[in-house]
Amino acid sequence: MTEYAILAGGCFWCTEAVFKDVIGVESVESGYIGGHAPNPTYKQVCGGDTGHAEAIKVGFDPAKIEYGDLLDIFFATHDPTQLNRQGNDVGTQYRSAIFPQSDEQAVEAKAAIQRAQGEQSKPIVTTIEANDTWYPAEGYHQDYWETEGRSNPYCMAVIPPKLQKLRKSYAARTKSMAEAQG
Repeated sequence: MTEYAILAGGCFWCTEAVFKDVIGVESVESGYIGGHAPNPTYKQVCGGDTGHAEAIKVGFDPAKIEYGDLLDIFFATHDPTQLNRQGNDVGTQYRSAIFPQSDEQAVEAKAAIQRAQGEQSKPIVTTIEANDTWYPAEGYHQDYWETEGRSNPYCMAVIPPKLQKLRKSYAARTKSMAEAQG
């Protein structure tokens, strides 16, 4: 049975590309959560006025990957010590946040932050926020890396290093490495 995780770790194009390569992940949808404007658009969210975060909704099979493992990958593939930014992307829409879908996920989110803090020299600023209305992003944002992303200079600069980090640290958990091994 599919469970869901909602994670915000900067640009959703980048986090989507990472999680689409994780074994046990069945779906990844880019969208907006945690704001106050109904039915926000990408332009509104990028303006920073809606309070929403760019996020991904990850559908996963808990028999193949546990929620805590998804969170460990999340912390390993973005910088959870940057407040309201990831690299050159600045604003609350790029915050590092977890939106637990259950009380059990909230407990695991706190534990994952503690585990990740041991790997960081600066304090983790990732927030655990209340589950809120999920708004799927516009269609052209879905599967962005597979469609337009490889011709986008921003994506070419940001996504390959994230994928390399994923494949180095979590090789046994990646679809691409499993396919390469046959």
